[in-house]
Amino acid sequence: MAFEGLTERLQKAMTNLRRKGKISESDLRATMREIRLALLEADVNFTVVKDFVKTVRERALGAKVLEGLNPAQQIVKIVDEELTKTMGEKAVPLNKSPKIPTVIMMAGLQGAGKTTTVGKLALKLKNEQKARPLMIAADVYRPAAIEQLQQVGQQIDVPVFQLGTDVDPVEIVRQGMAQAQENHNDYVFIDTAGRLQIDEQLMNELANIKDLVHPDEILLVIDAMTGQNAVNTAEGFNDKLDVTGVVLTKLDGDTRGGAALSIRAVTGKPIKFVGQGEKMTDLDVFHPDRMADRILGMGDMLTLIEKAQQQYDEKQAEEMNLKIQENTFDFNDFIDQLDQVDKMGNMEDIMKMIPGMANNPAMKNLNMDPKDIAHIRAIVYSMTKAEKADPDLLNPSRRRRIAAGSGRPIHEVNRMIKQFNQTKKMMNQMSKGNFSGMEGLMGGANGGGGIGGKMQQMAMKRMVRQTKKKKQKRLAKAMRRRKR
Repeated sequence: MAFEGLTERLQKAMTNLRRKGKISESDLRATMREIRLALLEADVNFTVVKDFVKTVRERALGAKVLEGLNPAQQIVKIVDEELTKTMGEKAVPLNKSPKIPTVIMMAGLQGAGKTTTVGKLALKLKNEQKARPLMIAADVYRPAAIEQLQQVGQQIDVPVFQLGTDVDPVEIVRQGMAQAQENHNDYVFIDTAGRLQIDEQLMNELANIKDLVHPDEILLVIDAMTGQNAVNTAEGFNDKLDVTGVVLTKLDGDTRGGAALSIRAVTGKPIKFVGQGEKMTDLDVFHPDRMADRILGMGDMLTLIEKAQQQYDEKQAEEMNLKIQENTFDFNDFIDQLDQVDKMGNMEDIMKMIPGMANNPAMKNLNMDPKDIAHIRAIVYSMTKAEKADPDLLNPSRRRRIAAGSGRPIHEVNRMIKQFNQTKKMMNQMSKGNFSGMEGLMGGANGGGGIGGKMQQMAMKRMVRQTKKKKQKRLAKAMRRRKR
């Protein structure tokens, strides 16, 4: 995940600061030096880093933070606010035309993920606004570009207009726009050609398309893994086209995240969306404040809640809650819940949205291999209908048959069933407000490997700690009242 190294370095710097009761100017200088090195290692533009560190230091000294209460917390707050400001302060929505269609022109270098992003954005508008988009295939140079867009169109059920590779791209766009008017499409996406580098021919062609359609949006698609080169690319396109916004792709890859922290500050153009996965639903609105929180390891609960709400079915949730209370939760329900979580995205990224989980030592030992989920599915799918509905039927001979059918060793089948029963018991106790025996369940979970056991461990331990703290607070309050 992007920012992992940066998050780790910044958290370390802030932890060192928090350990000190009082903070001197030399402590602040040392922290600023750590932040500066962390940002430079993340491939953030040098000028941006210089201005950022200077502003944070001046604010900390100017507000007399060092002399106040909780100076470390106040410095973290200043860093968070300045990170947010550097990335644009707030989310910027798509421009929309007062009359249909709204025209969105997509530009970018070859390999940035432009064609896939066209599909992701079209699907997002279709799902969220009930839009009727049309995609125009105007890349006549890259081999199979038109075919790729057609495949994307079939996948998301959005029409694609194309005239092959022998027609001038400007003419393709002209005829595509005529079809959009005729069919009353409310959004038009123009998938333009990319090159391995910016050249005059590419820019002239894009300028001609711009002059023809006067797009409401010119979105520049940039590969976040290209680091500071992404900023140079953004400047080049912006000088020629005056882009209206940026889409950062591959933010889930092995990238240091410098592009996200540099583009807005250098070009003045907002990042509007970020792509963080291969699925067509893996496109998120870019929220600078939420991204700043994630970089500082504070989590991103708002995005997590939004992801959950997209998959949330109130009736289904009520039925599931009833099953948990009645202790009739079975393997069919288990797979349903697994599917709901899977639709939300990568499990490791979801866990890191929970405050305190990014770079938490527990996360280091948490095996988030997608194969674990596939193995669990294989085991459950190898059960009969009766076995899925009644886990108590799973005697040793049935388990051996399931192991053979799923291609998994018998000890893995036994472990998964044990974890399922522990989870079922825990969920039933929680639904009744009974937390006793939770620590006893931990003994079983400790022996379990893979994603199920480890996630269970973390969740239970945290819940037991929180419950104990609440009881201790209530007891302390009662004691104080008695003394009065």
